Amino acid sequence: MNVRTTREVFEDHLDLARRGDLETDLRRNFAQDCVLLTGYGVFRGHRGVREAADLLDNQLGKVHYTYNNRLWHEEVAFLEWSAESGRASIEDGADSFWVRDGLIRVMTIHYTVREKASGKQDTGG
Repeated sequence: MNVRTTREVFEDHLDLARRGDLETDLRRNFAQDCVLLTGYGVFRGHRGVREAADLLDNQLGKVHYTYNNRLWHEEVAFLEWSAESGRASIEDGADSFWVRDGLIRVMTIHYTVREKASGKQDTGG
């Protein structure tokens, strides 16, 4: 079996995330027992990835992502990103990934949501 490289998994994840295709992303790129470490807590498995995605969706709604910096080395990848929606924005998104055997095993996620209408800031994530 030909195992995908960290770069291949990383780029596929980013493409699917930008398109909003979470279920395909889970099947192709995330280990069943993956762990996400975030400012909002620890999320485990595919269910946890769905919960973290729902949280971000509830905070931003329909969003456009910009990938500002993409780096990878051996089993590790790093992403700096920003996002913009009608109600909020994120300027400081930073994710890291541990990829082994062609699947994301561990991911860290950090971001700060800046609401547009009220100027309130949520510092979690």
